[in-house]
Amino acid sequence: MTSLVEKTEKFVFELFKDKLPNTFIYHNYKHTERVVKSTQELIEKSEIHVKQQEPLLLAAWLHDIGYTAEYRGHEEESARMAQAFLKENGADENLIKEVSRIILATIPSKEPADLVEKIIKDADTSHLSKEYFEEISELLRQELHLQKIKNFTVREWVQQNIKLFTKKHQYYTPFAIENWEEGKHDNLLALLNKEKKSKKKIEKEEVKARLKARYKNENPDRGIQTLFRVTMRNHIKLSDIADAKANILLSVNAIIISLLIANLIPDLTAPTSSVELMLPTLVLIFFSVASIIGAIMSTRPDVTTGEFTREQVKNREINVLFFGNFHRMPYDQFEWAMNEIIEDQGLVYESLMKDLYMLGVVLNRKYRLLRITYNIFMTGIILSVICFIVTYYLV
Repeated sequence: MTSLVEKTEKFVFELFKDKLPNTFIYHNYKHTERVVKSTQELIEKSEIHVKQQEPLLLAAWLHDIGYTAEYRGHEEESARMAQAFLKENGADENLIKEVSRIILATIPSKEPADLVEKIIKDADTSHLSKEYFEEISELLRQELHLQKIKNFTVREWVQQNIKLFTKKHQYYTPFAIENWEEGKHDNLLALLNKEKKSKKKIEKEEVKARLKARYKNENPDRGIQTLFRVTMRNHIKLSDIADAKANILLSVNAIIISLLIANLIPDLTAPTSSVELMLPTLVLIFFSVASIIGAIMSTRPDVTTGEFTREQVKNREINVLFFGNFHRMPYDQFEWAMNEIIEDQGLVYESLMKDLYMLGVVLNRKYRLLRITYNIFMTGIILSVICFIVTYYLV
C-alpha cells in the first residue's frame, strides 16, 4: 500500500467521523471498507497493470465521500472532493483524472468502459452475493427512510431488490461472474421465497377481511346487539336492587314484630300494665305487618299458564323467550317455536323487544309496590312514635 493510499484511508475515516451524519447507517466507513476489500480481491484475481492498482484503491476509498455534502449526485461531489484532496497531497494530474474517472464509473446507470471501471462497479455491489446481504440491505432501506428519500415497506423493498437482481444489476469481471454469481443467485432465491410468503400472508389477510365483511353483512349489527345486551343487563340489575330492598323491609319489620311480641306484649297483658300503651303498639304492629305484606307482594312471581299455541307464535302474540310462557310445554313444541324465531331475523328482534318490554312491566310493578310499602313503613313509624309520645304525656 502506497503512502498516498494510507493518507487517503485516514482522511476518509476522519471525514466520515466528523462530517457524516449518524443517519447514514449504510453509506458509511464500514461500507467503504467493504468496497476497498472487494477491490483488493478483484485486483489480485484480475490481470491489470500495476500502475492501475493505486488509482483503483484511491477511488475505492474516496468514491462515497460526497455523501458528507449531498445525497443525490454524490458521485460528482465525491469526484470533486477527491480532486481537491489529491491536489493538496501532491498527486499528479494523470492520477487525479484517473481517480475521478473511476469514481464516476460507480454511477448505477453508467456502463463500464474498461476492466478498471468493471472492478470498481463489481466491488461496489459485492454485498449482493454475500451471506450478510439481507442485513446490509435492511440498513440501506432504513437509511433511505432516515434521509427522507423514500419509505419502503418490507414487501416493497423485497420487490425492489428482486427487480435490481433480475433487471438492473450484473457482474462484469470474470472473477466476480465465476465466484460471486452463485451467492447472488442464492440471495435472489431467498428474496423470491420471501416474496412468495408475503403474497400468501396478504392473500390470507384478504380472505379474512372478506369473511369478516361477509359475517358483518349476514349477522345482526353489533350496535343493535350491544343495545339489547346493555339494556337487559341494566334491567336485571334494577330487578336485583328491588329484591334487595324488599328483603330489607322484610327483615326490619320481622325484627320489629319479634321485639314487640317478646317485650311489649307481656307487659301489656300484665295486671299492672297500662292500657294506653296498647294503641301505639297495635299501630306499630299493624303497619309492620302491612309493610311485610307489601314487600312480599313486590317479590312474588306471577303465575302464568306456561303454554302457548302455534297460532300465537305465527301471529307473534306470545313472548317465547320468557320461561313462564313455555315451562309446561313439551320440548318439541318449544324447539319448533325457537326455530321459527331463529329463521326470521325480524322475529328475533321482535322477541327481544317483547322480552325487554315485559321485563320493564315487571320492574314497574315491583318498584311501584316497593314505593307504596316504604310509604306505609314510614307512616307507621311516624304514627307509632306520635302515639307513644301522646300516650306518655297523657299518662
